[in-house]
Amino acid sequence: MKTRFKPKFNIKKGDTVVVIAGDDKDRTKPRKVLEVIPDKARILVEGVNIITKHTKPTAQNTKGGIVKQEAPIAISNVMLWDAKAGKPTKVNRQREEGKLVRIAKKSGEVIK
Repeated sequence: MKTRFKPKFNIKKGDTVVVIAGDDKDRTKPRKVLEVIPDKARILVEGVNIITKHTKPTAQNTKGGIVKQEAPIAISNVMLWDAKAGKPTKVNRQREEGKLVRIAKKSGEVIK
């Protein structure tokens, strides 16, 4: 994703999201965001898109073997979870006291 300007996303590391598309689609189960990769428009979500990776023995891992880990998914496949409404929500941005804050559209609550 090569663009002139850095893309801005409404999802940050540590947020709770629900997967709305793909193999792990579940609109009722909120999950935690582990990492956001803005230049590729991808996101790493806890327990989603599990892959098996074959690792060679190293100094830290002398055994090596098969490791299960999360792989990134497209950021468009997730929606922010609104804890107050108990549903996925879209995000609105507003300035409050000179700071840009994220506001859930369903409940109107500020997202921390």
